[in-house]
Amino acid sequence: MAFPEPKPQKTELPKKLVQTLECKQGAVRAVRFNVDGNYCLTCGSDKSLKLWNPHKGTVLKTYSGHGYEVLDAAGSFDNSQLCSCGADKTVVLWDVATGQVIRKFRGHAGKVNCVQFNEEATVILSGSIDSSIRCWDCRSRRPEPIQILDEAKDGVSSLKVSDHEILSGSVDGHVRRYDLRAGELCSDYVGSPVTSVCFSKDGQCTLAASLDSTLRLLDKDTGEMLGEYTGHKNTAYKLDCCLSEKDTHVGSCSEDGKVYFWDLVEGSLTLSLPVSRGVVQSLSFHPSEPGLLTATEGHVWFWREESHEAQEPTLGC
Repeated sequence: MAFPEPKPQKTELPKKLVQTLECKQGAVRAVRFNVDGNYCLTCGSDKSLKLWNPHKGTVLKTYSGHGYEVLDAAGSFDNSQLCSCGADKTVVLWDVATGQVIRKFRGHAGKVNCVQFNEEATVILSGSIDSSIRCWDCRSRRPEPIQILDEAKDGVSSLKVSDHEILSGSVDGHVRRYDLRAGELCSDYVGSPVTSVCFSKDGQCTLAASLDSTLRLLDKDTGEMLGEYTGHKNTAYKLDCCLSEKDTHVGSCSEDGKVYFWDLVEGSLTLSLPVSRGVVQSLSFHPSEPGLLTATEGHVWFWREESHEAQEPTLGC
């Protein structure tokens, strides 16, 4: 006889505070999990980048090399390298273990808002208020970018990279997706400056946050709008959005000091998480578990689901 399938467990959202990081690097401009969620990066207005064990709340290493505040950072697939960008118009490639600068890439005409590695960590992509995305070869000594994508009519605010696609959001109100295999550009206009974009985990959808206090879920191939999510406040700041680890919920920072989560399919508000009195500027969702990092001013909070029991993580750096 066939046994019945077990009932799927109800999806839990992170709402139990398990760790507070006193960053001591001015205002935290961005917080990012690494590829396996064992450590995180914080970008500070004091020109520093810090590597943390968020499970213990301890700093593993501090990286100093920018001339002005650091605005974004990302780790490579093998956790051996970091890349960061900042208001000094510079993109920096770091060695994780030594903390040394491997390369500095200069060429943007304005501050660099966002940075990402490609899948193999051989290329760094950076988006700037100069309306361009620039691609830098990590292995070459050439000072100039290997490619410049300048279709945006205003600053590039957000950038995500898959194995063969580049997704960008711009202040001109467009979400642009570059298909590198097909050599095609798809552009969707959402009607308001875009502050953050991301891919769904299944690769079928894109999510965009904009300054009209609305998140929009778009079909990646057709551009059809699949859902709208409102209730938070985002009218003045560049705020992050995300999808949960199983694509069940859509999340966003908010200017009212909370983080909001909506059911992806139903569009209903599921969780309003009070974080602080100030603007929640950045967040990062754990890649495989219900874990959330939120950043406000000089602090980062690490949240887990209510049933979570602390375990000793194994760092992969």
